[in-house]
Amino acid sequence: MLKEKAVAALGQQSLLLPARIKAALAANDRIKFYLSLLQAALQHGLTPGSRDMDWRPELHRLDLDAEDWLLDLPRAAYLDDGVLVLHPHERFFDRLRSDLATMARPFDGASAEADLELAERSVSWCGRLEVLKAAEGVQPAELEDLTHGDRRRGGSLHILVMDLHKRINGLAASIATEHIDGAHAWQIGRDDIPLVRAFMRGLHRTAPLKFEHPGLDTAVTRDGERLLIQNDIGTNDAHVLVIEVVGNEIRLTYSELHEARFAFFRDMLERLGFRWVLEPPHTEALLNRGKPYLVGHATFTASHAGALLAALEATASRIVFVIDWNRAFKRLQLFVGKPVASGLLAAAADGGYGHMAWLLAGGEQLVFGAMQAVDSQSFRIGDRLDQVIGESAAREFLAALLQTSSETLRSGQPVSALADRARVLLARALRQRSFEFELLAEHAAWCHALAETLVAAIGAGGEPARVGAERARELEHRADQLVAEARTRAVRQGRWEPMARLLSAADDIADALEEASFVLSLAATVDDGSLPGGVHTALERLAQATLSAIQDYVRVVEIARRAGSEQDAGDSEAFLQIVWQMLRAERQCDDLFRQTRILAARELQSRPVAWNLVNEIAAAIERATDALLVVGHGLRNLIFARTAQA
Repeated sequence: MLKEKAVAALGQQSLLLPARIKAALAANDRIKFYLSLLQAALQHGLTPGSRDMDWRPELHRLDLDAEDWLLDLPRAAYLDDGVLVLHPHERFFDRLRSDLATMARPFDGASAEADLELAERSVSWCGRLEVLKAAEGVQPAELEDLTHGDRRRGGSLHILVMDLHKRINGLAASIATEHIDGAHAWQIGRDDIPLVRAFMRGLHRTAPLKFEHPGLDTAVTRDGERLLIQNDIGTNDAHVLVIEVVGNEIRLTYSELHEARFAFFRDMLERLGFRWVLEPPHTEALLNRGKPYLVGHATFTASHAGALLAALEATASRIVFVIDWNRAFKRLQLFVGKPVASGLLAAAADGGYGHMAWLLAGGEQLVFGAMQAVDSQSFRIGDRLDQVIGESAAREFLAALLQTSSETLRSGQPVSALADRARVLLARALRQRSFEFELLAEHAAWCHALAETLVAAIGAGGEPARVGAERARELEHRADQLVAEARTRAVRQGRWEPMARLLSAADDIADALEEASFVLSLAATVDDGSLPGGVHTALERLAQATLSAIQDYVRVVEIARRAGSEQDAGDSEAFLQIVWQMLRAERQCDDLFRQTRILAARELQSRPVAWNLVNEIAAAIERATDALLVVGHGLRNLIFARTAQA
């Protein structure tokens, strides 16, 4: 203290800034911890039986092991007529006031208006904390004034601490005693330089992907055994990244408003070998429209010095991908669902091209422009891209566009060139689209399930036939829903009309099989519910032949999904062979249908009701094969038309 006063008397306050900044940053961490304890105390007061968090790791991280009385603060708190009572009350607020004064110390003697304003706010709050120290409890309004982070509700201690922290980071950059590959550094040792350079090497490798967006400024200092690295990843108060290197360990603290972006960053670091410990959401700072922010701690333990340097470099290279991540995530959701949007951003990070170029080039407007330029009839206002060309095609198009955006802008080409490339990519995706066939494939799967259900019910007879009829009704309803969806799309988009007609024809297969299952359940109730062996076997053969034909149908639809994209000569030949197998199967089923009727007429002469029901079952199955023949011809014609257009 005597040295500090002597230097101050000489008017050389700037000489004190590095030490004061280091102390202020440590005080910032402690104040945030105190405010977290205050919120935990309130939570304990509201729900005394709730499980208390173990604060010992945080106490150790902040070098507060000797202050174990802080551990009892939340557990000892209670509410008295809405007033939060703490123990020890005076000691807690004394520590809070002391650390706030430490945070404000770098601004002693400041001349800049903004710094003076921060100093005045700090003095004001120190006075308020003295008043709170003398009180017997914390009133609800006072608690809000201490902890809220919503600037629209006025100033708070928490907001002041965030503002001080941000300005202190700026001061740290301005008084850095040396620059190491772009990092502002002071009071570090010679052994720290390779660590800083490894970090900056990774940062510089991907930094161009942010283009002109602000961020990634790095400040480094040493505090005892810890090398502290702080990176500016954005302008949001609660979006903070601090890295500590202690021995062979990297310890990272990350705070975040958006849960999806937190999960994205967490996943990136887990794949680098980091282990995460998450804190409960910090509800003391009601940011992001009243939502709490998230805080997590990640640790990487290196087996040797080279692994430590490699981990620092890899970690730094990932930081650029969280800049404006949430904005890109929201924009992508205009075209695909959340899981696909998140996957696209993860792929952009893994691929080393990122999302910022796409945003700078217009983002969603780039896609909307391509949609209108390529096919204004296919794309209408309100349509989502994956609903028009299918999820897989939309994913591939957007992934290619993100990469192309980065390559185009990094090479200095104009955005107009990128707009042209977006149209080319989308036109290619439209030529390769298979979304209509995805509906047909799903419908074919339901038809296959109906045929399997019928075969099993014929084989079992009795009560299983009734259960099979109920399942068949459910399956047929699901198939109907797909037809209705295709018809709705055909009304809005003319290109869906051929597929809607094909699905309508395919639905005759589902209707016939469901009818066969229903009549079979009636037959099981006639007389003793049994059929002569020959009749039973004939029905089984007819149903099994139909099931085999539908299995071929499922296969041919899968081949059709690739038509016009990556289909090769082998696919074309297989398609034609399977279609011809379906045609032969229809003739085979005609023969089996006649054999079944002949056997039924011979062996069920004395049971006319049973004879009639068996005849209806066989006729329904035969109608399914007739419908299958119609669908086979229609699919063949549709594929030939698409191949000719491609």
